Amino acid sequence: MARLLSLFLMLGAPFRLGAEAPAFDEYQVKAAFLYNFAKFVEWPPGTFANATDPIGICIVGQNPFGPALENMVQGKKVGDRTFAVRRFPDTLQASQCQILFIGASEWKRTGALLDAVKSAGVLTVGEFEDFTLLGGIINFRLDGTRVRIQVNLQTAAHARLRISSKLLSLAEIVKKQP
Repeated sequence: MARLLSLFLMLGAPFRLGAEAPAFDEYQVKAAFLYNFAKFVEWPPGTFANATDPIGICIVGQNPFGPALENMVQGKKVGDRTFAVRRFPDTLQASQCQILFIGASEWKRTGALLDAVKSAGVLTVGEFEDFTLLGGIINFRLDGTRVRIQVNLQTAAHARLRISSKLLSLAEIVKKQP
């Protein structure tokens, strides 16, 4: 229950777009989500070579997080798994990823990027309109000063990922499949 409360607080955590020093900025909140997704997603058997393989969070293209993502996961574990943050110019190394973040800078290549990993058991996460309708699994959406999430359950099922009902209760469910 404490984990759910923690995730809920992150979901509702506002950020500011002004010159004031914010408690959380947009990418700190998104980094916290990426970390927490690992707690609420089950990957298919065979995803990890052994029980202590790290959870790979990969960023394709430009890194909008700066050091926020590495700082968020540094020293943290989910079960016996640590985290490894990796950056790739494309998805050729996607087998090293459990969570793949496709930023807004890559929107033109989204279709090809998603096609490359659609059956690989990778949780794809984006941050632009229609990401889930294009075949992404989770999308970050700004609602005023809050970061919200959208989830495409059909795409998650196709990737053989199980998303906890606790996480789904906080999400907008997108039902359309391209």
